[in-house]
Amino acid sequence: MELNELAARVAAGDRRALARAITLVESGRADHRADAARLLERLGQARQALRIGLSGTPGVGKSSFIEAFGTMLTGQGLKVAVLAVDPSSARSGGSILGDKTRMARLARDPRAFIRPSPSQTHLGGVGRRTREAVALCEAAGFDVVLIETVGVGQSETVVAGMADLFVLLIAPAGGDELQGVKRGIMEIADLILVNKADGALKETALRTCADYAGALRLLRKRPQDPPGFPKALCVSAQQETGLAEAWQEMQALVAWRRAEGHFDRHRAAQARHWFEEEVRAGLLARIERDPALRARMEALGREVEAGRAAPGRAAGAILAELGAAPADDGGDRGAAEGAAEGAAEGAAEGAAGATPDGQRRGG
Repeated sequence: MELNELAARVAAGDRRALARAITLVESGRADHRADAARLLERLGQARQALRIGLSGTPGVGKSSFIEAFGTMLTGQGLKVAVLAVDPSSARSGGSILGDKTRMARLARDPRAFIRPSPSQTHLGGVGRRTREAVALCEAAGFDVVLIETVGVGQSETVVAGMADLFVLLIAPAGGDELQGVKRGIMEIADLILVNKADGALKETALRTCADYAGALRLLRKRPQDPPGFPKALCVSAQQETGLAEAWQEMQALVAWRRAEGHFDRHRAAQARHWFEEEVRAGLLARIERDPALRARMEALGREVEAGRAAPGRAAGAILAELGAAPADDGGDRGAAEGAAEGAAEGAAEGAAGATPDGQRRGG
């Protein structure tokens, strides 16, 4: 399909064209990457959806929650896209991609679109091209984009860098107050939802919710949060209770951030962050494409493996060949420069109060 036609069909809300466009942006081929960039430029950024990142440990009920929550939203006349990222095998590279099977009711909804994608061993709980898939869903006219991460731990927080809201699902008895104040995924959550608050687990869910509510009050307040946020709520995907309340809280938080200017600053900071990530990825891709650089990296790798070269100095040699660092840069100097750069970025992000890293709070 010609790019102009594909762009027109995506903008018109054609689901098949949207699926084809996402396949294009997920491709690693150089010609496909160039076509994907042109497609995104043609579509522009005039349309905006509410981006909701959703994470939680395996078995917490992410798919069940998304189906119940998404069905509630489509029932209100909203168009909902679900980008579900499945973990890829480190050995075979394959993924199950069974989210449509788990969300059979939502998959049949004409106002919903579900796209499973492999993580391709990309760290952070989401795929490398998920951000571009979000932009395509926005261009296709969806009102809400739900980004479901792989089952995560404390450090899988990349999804917060591409979402307007970050929702963390917790299982009943999923931890006490100490678990709630740990750095990592807990401290960047805008809303903590204790799922499975029904039947025999309801009382346990209420206690867990109270534990996390208490833990959130101990954390330093973020500039992008109104009074009372972040907060913990109980929901039941099975009985579909608490979903409307959770949606009201999300809308209230987004409305406040828009009014205070945090929403636009956060989006701008995210764009800058992903630009820098693309530069880093491009440098690695250049090494992969260049046979001489690949051979040089392999030779240096053997030297490091044998203990005849320090990892930092060997890396400096590769960077020097890329024109990115002097040849005599050792590991100590690189570490010092990295620390200085990180400090400068942290100061800038703290002033903006809106970047993914700037969202972190101290205990």
